[in-house]
Amino acid sequence: MSSSVLEWQKVLDDLDLYHGDLDGDFGPMTLAASMELLDAEDLGGTQMTGKPIETIRPQFAYRAPRRSVNELIWHCAATPEGRHFDVADINRWHKARGWSGIGYHFVVELDGTITAGRSNEKRGAHVGGRNTNTIGACYIGGVTADGKKAKDTRTAAQRASMLWLTREIAKDPRIKRISGHNQYAAKACPSFDVRSDELGNIAGFKRGIRT
Repeated sequence: MSSSVLEWQKVLDDLDLYHGDLDGDFGPMTLAASMELLDAEDLGGTQMTGKPIETIRPQFAYRAPRRSVNELIWHCAATPEGRHFDVADINRWHKARGWSGIGYHFVVELDGTITAGRSNEKRGAHVGGRNTNTIGACYIGGVTADGKKAKDTRTAAQRASMLWLTREIAKDPRIKRISGHNQYAAKACPSFDVRSDELGNIAGFKRGIRT
């Protein structure tokens, strides 16, 4: 049983999209409900942390990069739960480290807004030794409000947008794996296990690998 999947099932249940047991198991019914949410054109004004679901999708279309890619890696910003930050903040932090700019290609804000970071065509700077052929995406949050412990702080709007973005990127047949930073480093980031999450079960992936 996954607590993050259980919370997602509750969101889907509240939207009257999921009618199975709230068991924390990402099975076929949970996946089908998630896809229905993503495909919905009108949720009747349903509010997801303050914004209708239609408004949280990006104003740009995802374009597969010309450079060679084979993996999407998810991160968290390691910012306190409920505190707003955006691409400009992360860009400033990464420049302060001596980098050329933000290392992630996409950032998902608390309200679900998806913003482009580093150009897709450029090599990212998000996982040591795995930047060349990967796309890096990050959600705002990932630690408790006091900043002391790792926590899956994703809002319902962030979950919906992360699913949308993951599915869009996974349409590129070159993408063979959906992963989390913690699979490659001794870190909690992104503060959940992508392999047992809805992100790792989307669009033909299971346990993080395309089947």
